[in-house]
Amino acid sequence: MRKSILALSALLLSTGLWAQSHKLLFKTNYGDFKVVLYDFTPKHQELLLQAVEDDQYKEALFNRVIENFVVQGGEHDVDIAQREKDLDDNQKMRLAPEFDTHAYHKVGALGAGRDDNPDKASFLNQIYFVVGDKVSMEDINALEDNRDWKYTTEQKMDYLHKGGTPRLDGDYTVFGEVYQGLDVLQTISRVKTDQKDAPLEKVNFEIVKIE
Repeated sequence: MRKSILALSALLLSTGLWAQSHKLLFKTNYGDFKVVLYDFTPKHQELLLQAVEDDQYKEALFNRVIENFVVQGGEHDVDIAQREKDLDDNQKMRLAPEFDTHAYHKVGALGAGRDDNPDKASFLNQIYFVVGDKVSMEDINALEDNRDWKYTTEQKMDYLHKGGTPRLDGDYTVFGEVYQGLDVLQTISRVKTDQKDAPLEKVNFEIVKIE
C-alpha cells in the first residue's frame, strides 16, 4: 500500500512538472541539460523566454561557480555594478520578485540573481542553478523559526535526502528547475576556479527553446 502511495505521489509530481508550458535546452561545452520554467512565476518565465528570443544568452558564460552552492551565468555582478554606477536606485532596471511556496532552492533549481536591494527584485540578465549542500533538520527548523516560510513534508524530504540551499528561500526568486542532465550541471559545479569563483577555463552555454 505504501509503495502505491509513493508511486502515485511521484506520478503527480511528474505530471505537475511536465504540465508547465515552457522548457529549455541548455547547451554547454560540458554537455547539455534541460530545464522547465514554472508557470506560477510568469514574469520571470517571460523575461527569460524573451532573452532567449533576443539571443541574449547565445554566447553566454557560467562566470561564477561555487561547488556545493551555485552555478551562475549571464551578466556578472561586477559588470552590472559598473554599468549602473552613475544611476540612481530608481533608474536601475529590476524585476519584482515572485515568491511561491512551490518554488524552493532544491538541487537543480533555477533562480534569478540580484543585488542587495530592499525589494529583493531580480537582475534582468543573470541566472543561477542550485547545486546545493547537505541540509539537516536543524537547518530547516531554524529557518522556519526565524522567517515567515514553511516547508511541506515533501520539500523537507527533498532537502534532507538531496540537499540544496534553503537559506535563499524567500529572498531570491526560483522560477524553474533542471529535469534532465543534472549530472552535467554537477560536473560544471566542480570545475577549477580562481579566488573570485571564476572558472579557470571558460564554461560556455547557449539556451534553446524546446518546442
